[in-house]
Amino acid sequence: MISPKFRRLTFAFFMSLFMSFIMSMVITFINLGLVDGFILKWMEAFIKAFIFAFPIVFIVAPIVHNITDKLIIKE
Repeated sequence: MISPKFRRLTFAFFMSLFMSFIMSMVITFINLGLVDGFILKWMEAFIKAFIFAFPIVFIVAPIVHNITDKLIIKE
């Protein structure tokens, strides 16, 4: 398994992987419809999206956690 010290990196990797995978499919479908070669175009979009999504999630996730912690009422 993965060491706890890599938690943030692991979270960013999987969050960006799933989000870019799903969103690239949705946007490709919206823009092109179900055309011949759809999967190839989707995978190209996914790779490009993931390249940007991973560092963005790695940087932004802690900021979002801090904002969320400030907005949630402590019980």
